[in-house]
Amino acid sequence: MNVDLYDFELLEELIAQTPLAERTASRLLALNKRDGSIRHHSAFSEILEYLQPGDTLVLNDTRVIPARLFGVKEDTGAKAEVLLLKNLGEDRWEALVKPGKKLRTGAVIRFGEELQATIEQEGEMGGRVLRFSYQGIFNEILDRLGQMPLPPYIKEKLDDRERYQTVYSKHEGSAAAPTAGLHFTEELLDEIRNKGVDIAFVTLHVGLGTFRPMSVDRVEEHVMHEEYYVLPQETADLLNATKARGGRIIAVGTTSARTLETVAQKCGGGPVVESSGWTGIFIYPGYSFGLVDALITNFHLPKSTLVMLVSALAGRETILRAYREAVEHRYRFFSFGDAMFIY
Repeated sequence: MNVDLYDFELLEELIAQTPLAERTASRLLALNKRDGSIRHHSAFSEILEYLQPGDTLVLNDTRVIPARLFGVKEDTGAKAEVLLLKNLGEDRWEALVKPGKKLRTGAVIRFGEELQATIEQEGEMGGRVLRFSYQGIFNEILDRLGQMPLPPYIKEKLDDRERYQTVYSKHEGSAAAPTAGLHFTEELLDEIRNKGVDIAFVTLHVGLGTFRPMSVDRVEEHVMHEEYYVLPQETADLLNATKARGGRIIAVGTTSARTLETVAQKCGGGPVVESSGWTGIFIYPGYSFGLVDALITNFHLPKSTLVMLVSALAGRETILRAYREAVEHRYRFFSFGDAMFIY
């Protein structure tokens, strides 16, 4: 399958127009995956119209860390930027660095007086493995020195870090927010529960590999960046009960969907059990979903693995038509944009 089939040129002008929207200002496009019909809603809260008693909503409760660090190369004083992606343990992190051509194995980067990193290994596209040394508690230092890793198309300054966290975020570890969850407020979650819809949680710590445009010519050649996930037993019990009563499992965001489908594959079609580990699952058209019945998501970058996931659920032509309508109706795209419900 050719990657260029997912190069939606109609999105180009919208990349520069993505604001730091308020959570409550989101609109909703509802897409029926069976007949392709589309309905437009002026407020995301109208999602309540589509949720039914007996359904289960699955949220990713990961929490974004201030993963972007700015320092200097010890020997030259040149500026250096580090984006933490994966904690490898023992003070070692997989990261992206800039400028990649000048930050080679053995280079030392200083972030003020209390933190420094030595590059131990080199990878592709600016990827590095760094070992940190410091005095004190790493997470506390990171909280003081780090910045939130906003997507590059967001140009505004983020004064309040909580605007890049979901209201239910709990477990720290992500390099990016599970942005479909930014549409929810505590009040809306209460209304959903009151309607008889269960709410379950999974954790997937988001790495930037999820959002990178694909650099291969054919979809099948792409290799996903692995991310750590947890599906607890409490969630497994809710999922099994939902299926038994004929309810729908609704994933909030592609990260929740990939976690659910990772576990579905591990369970081989049998009852869901608690699970944790690393997943590099890549979902694209032709994939048969094992757990996810419906999906709440944002509008994604062209040629991304996320566009391919939603196309696997609803069909490429159906998604392309929905995106065209979203552009015509001036929906906001990407991380702080509006929402789409595929059901």
